[in-house]
Amino acid sequence: MGSIVLPHLQTAWHVDQAILSEEERLVVIRFGRDHDPDCIRQDEVLYKIAERVKNFAVIYLCDVDQVPDFNQMYELYDRMTIMFFYRNKHMMCDFGTGNNNKLNWVLEDKQELIDIIETIYKGAKKGRGLVIIRPDTDTEPGLPWRVIALAPVSASLRPL
Repeated sequence: MGSIVLPHLQTAWHVDQAILSEEERLVVIRFGRDHDPDCIRQDEVLYKIAERVKNFAVIYLCDVDQVPDFNQMYELYDRMTIMFFYRNKHMMCDFGTGNNNKLNWVLEDKQELIDIIETIYKGAKKGRGLVIIRPDTDTEPGLPWRVIALAPVSASLRPL
């Protein structure tokens, strides 16, 4: 049901407009194939949290077969990918997986996904281009995600 209710970006122009036009909230785009089981599972979670995050994030879906324009540019090779944008900038997010461009696994825990979206939003509001976040497992597993470090945009682009 999630993929039916959440707004779909039907063309590359619609994707660009979604990213360009939102001034205050984080733009969350799930790229993938609408019929893929991973996308269906993730879409359900996104649908269930959409109302709870509407004050700081807007969620869209984009089928990579219908809109292939971004597949190469964003390296959309996974079955399901979630990317984050704020004020026309791609938000880098370091989950400790080695891929700082996107979230490319299904998150079925609603609160965990809300915490991640909120953490990236808070980093974006502070002008950060890279948000380094990890699960807060210091005391016990299953606690909210927390910001480990916020890097300015320029720091995320500097070579090591």
